[in-house]
Parts: sequence; structure tokens; C-alpha cells
Amino acid sequence: MAVEPRTEANEAQIAVHWKEEDYVHPPAKFIGQANLVDAAVVERFKEKNFPECFREYADMLTWDRYWHTTLDTSNPPFWKWFVGGKINACYNCVDRHLAKYKNKAALVFVPEPEDEPVYTVTYQELFTRVNEVAAVLRDFCGLQTGDRVTIHMPMIPELPITMLACARLGIIHSVVFGGFSGEAAGLRAADSGSRVMIYTDGYYRSGKIVDHKPSADIAVECAQKEGQKIEKVLVWRRRYGQYLSTKPMVQGRDYFMDEVLKDFKRTKVDPVSMDAEAPLFLMYTSGTTGKPKGCQHRTGGYMAYVTGTSKYYQDIHPEDVYWCMADIGWITGHSYIVYGPLALAATSVLYEGVPNYPDAGRPWRIAEQLDVNIFHTSPTAIRMLRKTGPEEPKKHNYHFKHMTTVGEPIEPEVWRWYYDVVGKREAVIVDTWWQTENGGFLCSTKPALDPMKPGSAGPPVLGVFPIIYDEVGKEVTAGSGKAGNICIRNPWPGIMQTVWRDNDRFVKQYYEKYCKNRNSKDWQDWPYFAADGAVLPSDGYFRILGRVDDVINVAGHRLGTKELESACLTVPEVAEAAVVPVVDEIRGRMPVVYVSLKPGVSDGKRVTEKIISAFETTIGKIARPKAVHIVMDLPKTRSGKIMRRVLAAISNTMDTGDVTTLANPDVVEQIRRQVQGEGSVVMKEGPEDVKRFGENE
Repeated sequence: MAVEPRTEANEAQIAVHWKEEDYVHPPAKFIGQANLVDAAVVERFKEKNFPECFREYADMLTWDRYWHTTLDTSNPPFWKWFVGGKINACYNCVDRHLAKYKNKAALVFVPEPEDEPVYTVTYQELFTRVNEVAAVLRDFCGLQTGDRVTIHMPMIPELPITMLACARLGIIHSVVFGGFSGEAAGLRAADSGSRVMIYTDGYYRSGKIVDHKPSADIAVECAQKEGQKIEKVLVWRRRYGQYLSTKPMVQGRDYFMDEVLKDFKRTKVDPVSMDAEAPLFLMYTSGTTGKPKGCQHRTGGYMAYVTGTSKYYQDIHPEDVYWCMADIGWITGHSYIVYGPLALAATSVLYEGVPNYPDAGRPWRIAEQLDVNIFHTSPTAIRMLRKTGPEEPKKHNYHFKHMTTVGEPIEPEVWRWYYDVVGKREAVIVDTWWQTENGGFLCSTKPALDPMKPGSAGPPVLGVFPIIYDEVGKEVTAGSGKAGNICIRNPWPGIMQTVWRDNDRFVKQYYEKYCKNRNSKDWQDWPYFAADGAVLPSDGYFRILGRVDDVINVAGHRLGTKELESACLTVPEVAEAAVVPVVDEIRGRMPVVYVSLKPGVSDGKRVTEKIISAFETTIGKIARPKAVHIVMDLPKTRSGKIMRRVLAAISNTMDTGDVTTLANPDVVEQIRRQVQGEGSVVMKEGPEDVKRFGENE
């Protein structure tokens, strides 16, 4: 295996020491059926053909009126795509499929309780239900095109149905992850100016019913404090005819959707023809500090981008059974559960619960039962399933043709388990890099055309032209062994329009750092700053190193946490790992390691020695950790992400903040006692970089 040359990092560079992995080629069986097998596509999407190359994606949609300008750059960086075009997102995901696919499954809902039957929603049923909900929003709630609605719901079919009903009318939806608190939903409702919120009474999580209605009451109260009155709360019942919540409905404000819908049975609502630049939805992202930012996504460009990338990179055909295990409350769910797959007449699986309930075999039983052949999940979920059931996939008779990993860099060791065990060495893997702000994939291999490389996202996707800059704006060249900040030199149709009601924040956060000329109207002067670190070997395969602020500066050497965590995972006994910074009087910062072990492993001392050795061998003595803590479990969000921010706070005797919404809040206090002891004093403030560590989780 070739190894990129090592170069000492200075303040403007992130130290990179991962070795380059060997290529893995897609199987002939996959290539034979793939959507994208024409290598000439690379030429069609070259920079000389930009932006007109994106007509290829837009032409996959049905337009009410064709556009006259593919890209308008007259007001940078507020790009406009497919200007003059008219389109409706709901029509493209539902109505246009009825002639050919009306009796085909659009959604397959898998409840968490295994004794509850799986049920399907055909495209005809989806059409009927979406129309009825649209009628409720328009005629009962009084909502109009351009109004905002905040949706705080779990993974049940009524969530995408409600989203599509909004899109049918040109109502801007703001979906909040179901696991977030009522306060978080209320703040987002206030910021978006929503008058209506949509909830469910309860749902299943880890074998228990979660009472969700109290979150609605908190959200309304919180929005009111922010100056936004919520006029109506629509509540879907998880079980027909039953109310799963202990909280009473508020008369004159709260309404059961099933009761309201009785007055709108079989009502048809014509889709509103929307300007291509009309906002389709808001997706809020937030760190641990500051006001949540609403990423505002357009209709035409976004729909074109997620449809094109779903077809070419997810390889979705109407005949496929596609399962993305993400939550619709995140951008992955919007782009690659709802809008992209449904625009292609896919059958999209929705699973209500957690992947390892009641045991680690659950995903593979679902895959076998439904004959899933495209699987899409995150490195976090892959690590968890590898930890809790490393041999489970071998027990089940399913066969994936294609698998995706999304959301964070995946360590080569974990990638190999995903390929060898989950994919049974039959499936292509696309390791995708992108962000909420981006709408769709930015780096990925083309599944039938490019070989895979463990740990690397791959080349840029079609029509996207990345560059890596150091901190002072100098390009970091391919094959240099150095890393820097990955940026995108050009606009693309999926890029967000702006931060909702905050254009200044949009410019400052994403464009100010590397803008070459604030007065220029040339897109080439406005590179997009992604705030992720990356390295580019000579083969053109980008390796993403994680957030730029998730680095540890050890005596002037900036070490990416992903490479440190990857070193931990080369130790066979380690199941999960997180690395955070701790203040050190001499070196400034040092890494502290938290690991959980695989079942049956008890020799913690030996594991600690192996981890230290792995750090020193793969990275160098500069990376030697200040401490290694072996814990029962790592604190995680309800979506399964490790909360490194909490671990950094514990390591630096800082306040961990509110941890009540975590999936396992009790583990935080257990770890704190283990690390700090009983009588420790919590600092009110800590160093700025430590306070900010992990704030993009």
C-alpha cells in the first residue's frame, strides 16, 4: 500500500497520518444494472460545461414552465438556479407516477414493535392522503403559499405525507428531529414565524412508548416567549382511535388530525406551480451555543440535485426496495428518504425505532423480510451494530446491491466490516460527504465507474469543483500529504439559498473567509467554506477529516480527532471511541480517549496499552493521550451520535450543560464520577476552543 509522505504540520495545516488504502472494485453484477455506466458523463459535467451541465439533472423532473437562465450570479453569493422555471415538488414525487405506478408501494412502514404488522402506502394512497392533508392546511388552518409550518414528529408515514402536503401548496415546512426537545422545536417555530405546529401523540423507542405531546405544550410556550403565537397544534395519533399521551388536548388550539380529516375525505387540491427559486423548506442546524440557523432550500435547484444524485449515486430504480436508516428530521432524510427517492418512483422504507431493538439482528431481519437491496446509514450506526452484533448479518438471507455511508468520516476498519459482513462482499459502497447546507452529495465515488477506497469519500461528484486551502488562503496541492480546509469553488443547484432572515450570517459563515473580491459578480471569486478538514492524495480521492473545529492542537501540531479515533478502532477489543481535548500546562492541549469495549473483553489495562501503542505507531509520540478512559458506554444523542462535547466538558471539569435529552443521560454522571471523582469542582468557564469542541454535533 502506498503511503502519502508525512509532513510536519504548522498552524495552518492539520496533521494527517492515515495511510492510503487499496482500491476495491465494484462487482460486474452491479455494473450490469447500474443507472450510471456511461463514462462520458465526466466530460459532460466538466467545468467548461458548467452550469449548463446541470440541465441533465433538471430534465429528470417535470416542469410546469421551462427556465430561461440556468444560473444567475448577479448577486453573489445568493445564487439563483433555473430562473424563470415553474415546478411543484409534490407533483414530481407523487402525481406524475400515478399513470404507471399507482399501485406500487411508495412507503413501507416498519413499526418498532415486531408484533405490529408492516404496512405499505401505495402511490395512489399517498396521492389521496397528501391531498386531504393539504386541504386541512389550506382550509382548516388558513395557511397560504409562503407560510411556514413547524413539524416535530417521529419516523411514521404521516411525517412525509405532511411534508408533501406542505410542498403541494408551497407552504415552507420546517421539520424538527423528533428526539429534540419541545424547547428546541419552539425556538425554531419562533424563528421561522410558524403559526401552526404538527405533532404526534406518542411513538415507540427502545421498546417503550414516548409521550410526545408534552413537547408540543413546551414548544408553544417557548415560541410565545419569543414573541410567536402558535394558533393551532395538529396532533396525529400513532394508533387509530387511541390517545397515547397523558397530556390533555388544549381546547381551541389542539386538534386530532384524524378527526379534522373527516371533513376533507377525498378532497383534491391542485398543486401550486412554484417559482424555481421559491423556498421549499427550512432545515435548522445548531451547535451548543448561539441561535439555530435555518438553512433555506429552494424548490427547483434542490429537487433537481437530489433527484439526479439519487439516480446516479444511490442507483435507485423504481424496482428497488430502498432503505435509508436516517431520520427524516435530518437533511439526509429530506433528500434521500423523501424528495430524491420519491421523485424517482422508489419504494422507500421507514423504520420507526432504534436499529438494535430488540436486538442487533433487527435491521437484517427487516432487510430480509422486505427484500431490501439498497441500504443507507451512518458510520455511527455501523459502529454500533458492529459492537452489539458483529456476526448478526451472516444469519440472515438478504442481499444488498448498494450501500451508503453518510454523516461523518468512516474509519477503514469499520468500512471493511460494513463491506465484508453487512454487504457480504456483494454490494458497492458509496462513502458520501456533504452537509445540511449543501442539499445533496458533494464527494462520492460513482458506484459503477469508480473503485472504492476505505476511509476516503472519493472524487467530487459531478459538476462540483472542490479545492483545499490552508488558513491563509493558499491552495494545498494534491499529493502533498498536507491537509487544510475543503472548499467548493462553484455554486451547485443543491446549495442553500441563505440563512433564513439572516443574509449577513450566511455570507460571514460560508463565504467571507476565502472570498477573493467582495465586489465581484464572478462565481469563481466566491468559494464556499465548508468548515471541514480534508486531505487530497495524488489519486484525487478526498479524505474528510471532520470539522475544522474538531482538531486538537498539541504543541503546535493540529491533530484531527477522526484519525485518532480511527487509531483506537484498529485495536480489536475496542467497540467505540471518542477523542476530546484536555488542557495541558506544557503542551497546551492533549488528547483524552474514551472507549467502550466489545462484549467479553475485561483486560482494560492491556487495551489501554494497545491504544497508546496504536497512537504512537500510526501518528507519532506527539499524539500520546493524556488519559485513556474505558467506560461502559459513551453518551449519545437519540440519533446515535456520540456527544464529544459532553466528554470534553467532563475532561476539563466544565459544566456538561443539559443532558436530559440524550439517549442515555445516566451514563454522563457515571463517566464524570469515574474521571473526576466524587468531590470535584465544576469550572463555570473553560478555554474557548474546548467550549466550542463538538459544537457541530
